Amino acid sequence: MCAVHCVTYSAGAGQYALTGGADRKIYLWNPTTASRIQEYKLHGYEVLDITVTSDNSTFASVGGDKQAFLWDVSTAKTLRRFEGHLSRINSADFNQDGSVLATGSYDTNAMLWDTKSQSRKPIQVLEDAKDSVSSVHIVAHEILTGSVDGRIRNYDIRMGRCFVDVIGYPVTCVTQSSDGNAVLVSALDGGIRLMDKINGQMLQSYRGHLNTDYRVRSCFGDRDKYAITGSEDGQIWVYDLLEGTVVDKMEGHSGKAVTSVTYNPAGKKQMLSGGADGNVFVWGE
Repeated sequence: MCAVHCVTYSAGAGQYALTGGADRKIYLWNPTTASRIQEYKLHGYEVLDITVTSDNSTFASVGGDKQAFLWDVSTAKTLRRFEGHLSRINSADFNQDGSVLATGSYDTNAMLWDTKSQSRKPIQVLEDAKDSVSSVHIVAHEILTGSVDGRIRNYDIRMGRCFVDVIGYPVTCVTQSSDGNAVLVSALDGGIRLMDKINGQMLQSYRGHLNTDYRVRSCFGDRDKYAITGSEDGQIWVYDLLEGTVVDKMEGHSGKAVTSVTYNPAGKKQMLSGGADGNVFVWGE
């Protein structure tokens, strides 16, 4: 079976889920019944990330094509293509109203795209990273990026400034907490760090899972009570966010790397995981 590289819920109530992987296809699922609703085919290379707009009418997918595709959820047709990256695109994220799409690429650049205009050129290119941009995350007027150069960068678009925190190891994932005060950072030293976004201080670290070779993503869970991550040994690790202790370990991917996890955004005690074994698992309710 083809590896699953990305899993994500729809916005709001998280009623549906989208998955993408090495088979170059994107699938729309009902996570409660595990039934497949829709299939999206256009990518010529593996799909590496998917992001959904807040109104759930459109989503964007990126991968080995060097392009970002904007899709209509209901018709399964592409609305736009964004071209400009010179290598595979690792990550993508929308702003709150879906008018701006951010993409991060192996070419070391992060690009911002206007989804409402017909322009084929990016509205801004962020060129500070010295290595592959593995993760991008937009919150309000700020853009967070993580890079294999071992740094996370916080671009304040309103102030026109960039704040840099040195992690020291290749970063695979950055995610901001719901209150906006902290950032969860996964890195290839096998650790996750909870960083204070204002002063760059490390608030907590989480260790036990295995992550030294693959891009393994982490997420906050249950209204920021937990830090959750996949592991290269096929397990999913759940840490207490404040204490840093292991709350649970779950197995379900035949001992192969769990590369992507995501928690239901509506507060429902449910999460998804995707892995190198080609399976997607629904955990909880």
